[in-house]
Amino acid sequence: MDDTSIDELPFDSAADRSESFVDANCEFDIDHIDSHELIERSGESSSTATFIPSSSSSDNAYIPDSEPLLTFLRIEDRGGATSRVYSSPDGTIFWKPDVDPTFVPVLYSVYDTWEAVTDMYESYAAKAGFSTRLGTHRHSGEVTKHRYILCNRAGKPKQKRIDSADKSSLSTTKSVRSSLTDCDACIRMKFNVETRQYVLYVFREAHNHELIGPDFMDFTKRRRKLDFSTQQFIHQMSLNKIGPNIAHRVQSSLKGGHHNVHGFTTDFKNFSRSIRLFIGSRDAKLVMDTLQARTENLHNFFYESLVVGTELKSFFWADDVSRCNYEVFGDVLSFDATYRTNLYRMIFVPFTGVDHHNKCVLFGAGMISDETIESYTWLLTTFLKAHAKQPVLVLTDQDSSMKEAISSVFNESVHHLCMWHIMRKLPSKILGEILANTGLRKSIHKLVWNLLIDQETFEERWHALLAECDLTDHEWLSQIYDIRAEWVPAYFRDVPMSCLMKTTSRSESSNAHFKVNSSLSNTLLQFLMCFDTALDWQRNNQRKMEFDTNTTTPEIHTPLPIERHAASVYTSSVFKKVQKEIEMSVFYCPVGDTRTVGDTKIYTVSHYNKHFVTVNKYEVSFNVVDQSVTCSCLLFPRIGYLCRHVYHVIRFYDINRIPDRYINRRWTRNALPSRVYAISTRYSVDNTETGILRNDIIDTVSQCIDRLRRQPDQLTMFLNELKEIKSRIFLEVPRNPDQERTSAVISDILRQPEFGSASFEPTQGIRNKGCGTDKRLIGPGEKAVEAFKKGPRFCKKCNKLVYGHDSRNCDKVRRAAELAAASSINSPSAVVTNACNSSGAVNNSDEPVAVPHVEPPNSSATRRQPFRSARRPPITNDGSPATSPSF
Repeated sequence: MDDTSIDELPFDSAADRSESFVDANCEFDIDHIDSHELIERSGESSSTATFIPSSSSSDNAYIPDSEPLLTFLRIEDRGGATSRVYSSPDGTIFWKPDVDPTFVPVLYSVYDTWEAVTDMYESYAAKAGFSTRLGTHRHSGEVTKHRYILCNRAGKPKQKRIDSADKSSLSTTKSVRSSLTDCDACIRMKFNVETRQYVLYVFREAHNHELIGPDFMDFTKRRRKLDFSTQQFIHQMSLNKIGPNIAHRVQSSLKGGHHNVHGFTTDFKNFSRSIRLFIGSRDAKLVMDTLQARTENLHNFFYESLVVGTELKSFFWADDVSRCNYEVFGDVLSFDATYRTNLYRMIFVPFTGVDHHNKCVLFGAGMISDETIESYTWLLTTFLKAHAKQPVLVLTDQDSSMKEAISSVFNESVHHLCMWHIMRKLPSKILGEILANTGLRKSIHKLVWNLLIDQETFEERWHALLAECDLTDHEWLSQIYDIRAEWVPAYFRDVPMSCLMKTTSRSESSNAHFKVNSSLSNTLLQFLMCFDTALDWQRNNQRKMEFDTNTTTPEIHTPLPIERHAASVYTSSVFKKVQKEIEMSVFYCPVGDTRTVGDTKIYTVSHYNKHFVTVNKYEVSFNVVDQSVTCSCLLFPRIGYLCRHVYHVIRFYDINRIPDRYINRRWTRNALPSRVYAISTRYSVDNTETGILRNDIIDTVSQCIDRLRRQPDQLTMFLNELKEIKSRIFLEVPRNPDQERTSAVISDILRQPEFGSASFEPTQGIRNKGCGTDKRLIGPGEKAVEAFKKGPRFCKKCNKLVYGHDSRNCDKVRRAAELAAASSINSPSAVVTNACNSSGAVNNSDEPVAVPHVEPPNSSATRRQPFRSARRPPITNDGSPATSPSF
């Protein structure tokens, strides 16, 4: 189309948007009808009319050359919205929406922006019952001259051609449905270069398809478009490991039904995918930029990274709250590597401790690409840079790389191995029938978990136990005994706070807590955001505990003033433990012998159980000069608060307050500075100015709605006022297409630049422990235990009840057992460890067990009764059946 002026353009209707229609009876005018609309006969259910166009032009293909005869059929009601239905002589049905004239487009209307045009026509389409899409743009050089907005069903559907000679042309892989009907409804706009305005010069109102009722408008393209609030909601749900499907259900419940939710579950999934595409190859760079920005904007934030070439190998970060926590609670440190938290399988290593509420607290976190000594050494060295002091006690599992790195970096710390990780191997190292038929397992656990015995007592009882069970030369038990100083509590009695953590369970609990929010499909940037959300949850619990401690008064159980003093000193959770010690000191700790050594008085205090039976005796030494006190139970060095034995003794000296030297700061109420609870330290909270205002507005509106929930008239007035405010805002602030682009929206949500290059990337091809399979590996010892639980099986070749084989692999097992027996002649311990003989029968000696002969199941003696009844005969201590099975 050329650059003809507006006045010279061929329009489909007159300026007043009215047409003249003539039939045999009368001539009448219908308002708001253009040259392509179909007209009803006034006052009659059906009529015929002759279409007389106001103008014609050969350039306009939509203006008919003849005068067709049009028939009004009916008025359709679509749940409160109506449309008029017409029929042409060739049988084509047309629908004209019956819409409030204030929403109907008016010819020659002028609009300042294209956004105003689209808002106008989409508002009309929403009232009329159809959806829109952009049509052709006509350009003149770099200037757009004409722009069209069409009905969403414009265009001809693709027709599949069927070849009668080719039978395969009839088949189709899937059912394809098309919404296109070649609808002509549209508006056309011309852009005036001089005035920089858009003029509406074509408006076609008739549709060749049924219009949509209000009950189905939420399925239209306009309503399916996700707004910013919904997109932000999807992202926030993902930070809590809630996928698009559940997020859609949650929002449907929050908004009162699916019809109030923008988009389907598919749209929610597509937006989640768009976030990952937005991050793309810039993932590592965005994470480093985020951490760098925090060092510049947040007080005392620390991070460091290791980049080799273009690959991000490792990084560590700790904020001010983590560093404050370590300053107070860093005497005991536990860390454990956990996997499957991100897309690249980088290994997440959180550093965990215990706070003054006896809850897990984070000291920092790191990501490493492998579990080598070098990687752990770099991570621990960086950790030491951030915190500037070494912990007293470090607790890990039996990872050899960790052990080497700790010994080289934390050379002033005591390294303690997790007891649980060692003892859980007991069933796989010692065969199941030995543990089941003896008290070995219970005795070992009772011995190693004992907190009150000393080193000499432990060693004496250990050797006695192994000698009793004939396990003195057992290889694995000898190995763990050699490293007893690294995991048995008896060797840590003198280390301060040594019993605060005896296993890595707190570290593993912390790891599991962070895994709750993260998933394997997360990028590093998404994982960092999930980590922030989980960390804020942990710190919010700490705030709640702090609030409860400061605003509540515990119940006092004794009249002792020292109990009230303890309530004012310790946090609520720790006071419960101290209160129990004070209460027990009154009733369960009688004093026996007393002797004096210089300025020190030594009391022998009995330890009663709840039945007033003495279970142990301890010595409490009290110096009458400086009022120092110690107890042989060593509760104060091990945990950090006084024991019941001490509380009983100091009552004799009218001590009504806990001496300051015996108040450990880590358990006190004001252990942390107040700034650790500030809102500025919460990363999952939108602390930007617009974010704070936005949340305040939403909260204000919600409060007004709650106040008016039983006042429908007032709610209506409130709604009308909000609509007026909305209209004014939409008029003063036009829509900005640039900020509605998906990439721009994601940029605002993630608070990351929309464009940028990837200067480096995460390490690829990481293979860590257990990455080869999603299933837990089961060792031979555990398999033997499970086989023992199932009972013996009947082998037709051996003609015996045996464990671990049948007639199919009898020969193979026998040959393997013979080789094992030959090699075990010089190794007596192998007899105990491999307590299955060649046939699989239980054996505790070198000779195979002679299982009583039984008839095979197919013999005449067994035909009347099923063989299943003989599968689990009673087993004696030597492994043989107690009685011959009866068939």
